[in-house]
Amino acid sequence: MSYHKSLKFYIGLSFTLLVTGCSWSGAPFTPSGPTNVKGNNSASIQKATMRPYTINGKTYYPTVVSVGDKASGTASWYGPNFHGKTTSNGEIYNMYNMTAAHKTLPMNTILKVTNLRNQKSVIVRVNDRGPFVADRVLDLSKAAATKLDIIGTGTAPVSMEVIGFNEDINAVASINTQAKPTSTGIKVPNPVSPTAPTGGIIISSEQRVVGGDFMVQIGSFKNLEGANRYQREHQSIDGYKSVVRTFTIDGSTIYRVFLNGFRSEDEARDYARSGKFQGAFIVRG
Repeated sequence: MSYHKSLKFYIGLSFTLLVTGCSWSGAPFTPSGPTNVKGNNSASIQKATMRPYTINGKTYYPTVVSVGDKASGTASWYGPNFHGKTTSNGEIYNMYNMTAAHKTLPMNTILKVTNLRNQKSVIVRVNDRGPFVADRVLDLSKAAATKLDIIGTGTAPVSMEVIGFNEDINAVASINTQAKPTSTGIKVPNPVSPTAPTGGIIISSEQRVVGGDFMVQIGSFKNLEGANRYQREHQSIDGYKSVVRTFTIDGSTIYRVFLNGFRSEDEARDYARSGKFQGAFIVRG
């Protein structure tokens, strides 16, 4: 696909709404400024990427959506020709990370994407604009496309569900709605790379909640032995206590390792963003 790099900050002057091939149900939701798994946290980037822009004479209007909104359409993928180049929100595109491009979704929207041909699902984060082809609604990274088995075919019919924004997602609601674990492009010790839970209501970064059961996920495993070993290795780190929680997802058992003992949302969020654990994210138990 083309135009990813050239899109960075094209601002449209036309006011004719372009129908992009799919619609999202639900009341509007204004997401907090982008963070990441790990994304660009700049308010100026967020503002710029929500402005209308024009490509090939067509104007696109980024649109706010809500957790739980769904849509469907044809997805494609993009890889080597764009690997290492700048995305529309200022990041460097890595085709081995679990990301996607969408014409109008807010940056750092987290989507559950399901290939309707084989029912395989992945979790991706929107960090680019595209695809600028009339009959396509989503462009997946090579890693995401590989997991959905669409590398060979090039395209596939997919369903999309908004499951969160940034890294703030409710852990409880993820138990019955999460897709099978998929790699986010971030390595963790043993079996499974960490994946954001897929469901629930986000905690806005504008809220400053004191107290509550805030935790930070630091690992995810297919076997209990690996999870317990990792938990013991981090049982008392920086004054926080590590715990293992069990999740049943599509008939498979996943063991996730969390740190708890955070006194506020701010404290947990700051720790998740500290870089001590790649791919760490905040949840509210």
